[in-house]
Amino acid sequence: MLISSGNSGSVYVIYHKLSIINGMINKVSIVIPVYNEENTVEKIISKVRGADVLGLEKEIVCVNDCSTDSSKEVLETLAPKYDLSVYSQEVNKGKGAAIRRGFKEAKGEIIIIQDADLEYNPDEYKLLLKPIVEDGMDVVYGSRFLLAGPHKVLHFWHSLGNKFLTLLSNMFTNLSLTDMETCYKVFKKDLLGNFDLHENRFGFEPEFTAKLAKIKGIKIFEIPISYNHRSYEEGKKINWKDGVRAIYCIVKYSIIRK
Repeated sequence: MLISSGNSGSVYVIYHKLSIINGMINKVSIVIPVYNEENTVEKIISKVRGADVLGLEKEIVCVNDCSTDSSKEVLETLAPKYDLSVYSQEVNKGKGAAIRRGFKEAKGEIIIIQDADLEYNPDEYKLLLKPIVEDGMDVVYGSRFLLAGPHKVLHFWHSLGNKFLTLLSNMFTNLSLTDMETCYKVFKKDLLGNFDLHENRFGFEPEFTAKLAKIKGIKIFEIPISYNHRSYEEGKKINWKDGVRAIYCIVKYSIIRK
């Protein structure tokens, strides 16, 4: 990896050498952060296990983020049934920290991030993987706002907040994403060698995007996905404080030099 910099205020450019070509992609790792999802975790794991991944070997990596419900016990019971790799955080650190742990443990050449709350549909893995496996893309974002066909109507203020954060992120990264905050980010694992990740909660999304954008020549693709949003009463965890943190992360990680 080569890092070059100019004067103060200039953008760092990171060059990377892709080590994965189509013939070398054998396994996909699905990383699932879990926090207090005892009611949905088996349903989502069952769907992940049955999902089409274009003939690749499938690894499911679950990270329990010190849940206070029975999620840990459920995962341990499901591990032999669904051939899971299950890891537990000793203290609750947040989604970003759980994802980092999953990245560390993942063995696949491609990684898919999957929430445990049934908002995102694993049946769409085949669509997310195709641009990487068949078309040579490096990263695929599944966009909730590139709507194709019938779809569930989203809450206005939630949608507006996501679109504002995406716009702000695009202004700093010079990308033209439609959904920076999406859970569905699919990418070649070797890209992680270009940077370190630090955000423990939902700041992971803008941090990850900002650092990807600094990789020279990276090929990022978007496809429309479905989205079955849930309410706070149903267990949604992100809040307005995470939105404020996201703004901070967009600015910080877009201008930071390392």
